[in-house]
Amino acid sequence: MNSAAPAGEPDVTCARCGVSAAAPPPLTWTCSVENRERRYFCEGCARENLRAIEGRLDSAWW
Repeated sequence: MNSAAPAGEPDVTCARCGVSAAAPPPLTWTCSVENRERRYFCEGCARENLRAIEGRLDSAWW
């Protein structure tokens, strides 16, 4: 199984801490749409801010 990102598909970066992962994002990452922009959050950032994410607060608030 090839774990590299398909050609033309860029790596994914956590919008909070900046850690990168190969596209598509790992299943443990969270995706949020804020101001019509898709943002991904790594597992660590998602766990730390779970209540704010579930409360649908923009990431600027947390």
